[in-house]
Amino acid sequence: MALIGKRNRLLIVRTAPPGFFLDGGTHGEILLPGRYIPSGEMPGGMMEVFVYRDSEDRLVATTETPYASVGEFAYLQIVSVNPRIGIFLDWGLDKDLLLPIRELGNARVRPGDRLVVCVLLDEKSDRIIASARLSRHLDLTPPAYADEQPVKLLIAGETPLGYNAIVNNAHRGLLYKSDLARPLAVGETLDGFVRAVRPDGKIDLTLERVGYRRIAPLTEQIFEALRVRGGRLPYHDGSPPEEIREFFGVSKKAFKQAIGALYRDRRILIEPDGIRLVPADGPETEGSTGSRSRR
Repeated sequence: MALIGKRNRLLIVRTAPPGFFLDGGTHGEILLPGRYIPSGEMPGGMMEVFVYRDSEDRLVATTETPYASVGEFAYLQIVSVNPRIGIFLDWGLDKDLLLPIRELGNARVRPGDRLVVCVLLDEKSDRIIASARLSRHLDLTPPAYADEQPVKLLIAGETPLGYNAIVNNAHRGLLYKSDLARPLAVGETLDGFVRAVRPDGKIDLTLERVGYRRIAPLTEQIFEALRVRGGRLPYHDGSPPEEIREFFGVSKKAFKQAIGALYRDRRILIEPDGIRLVPADGPETEGSTGSRSRR
């Protein structure tokens, strides 16, 4: 049976002037308009299509891919606003996606604005709609994520502590501002990691691996950068986070942990104006400044 709002692999049943008719199972035959038919396809073959309802409420198929399928979250642009019906969103298909007024919440919007929404199948009408009431469509049960598990993130909003993110199209997590080297934007998609799952099911997130697996590769990156740049770099634990992110691509917290590990291993000296390699004949007894100079 064809799944509405999903990609399906369907059998080509027959041809007709409008296009191909595909086997939709209990939904009957579903039209794939001629403009979407690739050359060489014939009845008896199988096609990958997305199934949805057209402006006349008929099931149709397309070879195009929307920005989000049923069960997924996306950051979509508002095409038009009808105060009685709802918001129409551009989701990458010819027919705009309706966000009914009841699913908007208290947000005030206008054409051109963007919203983070969930794409869902309305149980009453069997139509694909959008909802901006995100909490209703997130899984609030404690997830079985492992610490440091890679996850896909969609930034859904900003809070005093940080940024709410939708995790793997299923759960809500939090990225703390104190762990970030730059502000994030609502609608931004990122690769992240699970820092921890709390007993209440809330998820703490990070954009970098924590612990040794993050620090170990970074220490070698810093050491190699020192080696190829004459043994000295103008970065230290007092450098602005933006400068560290621009040069190394990591947060200041990760950088400080890495240079701390290099210092403890007697591979670098940390000075007020930067870091430098320990000379080949061993740590200096004089010439380096600050309380972290080797003796």
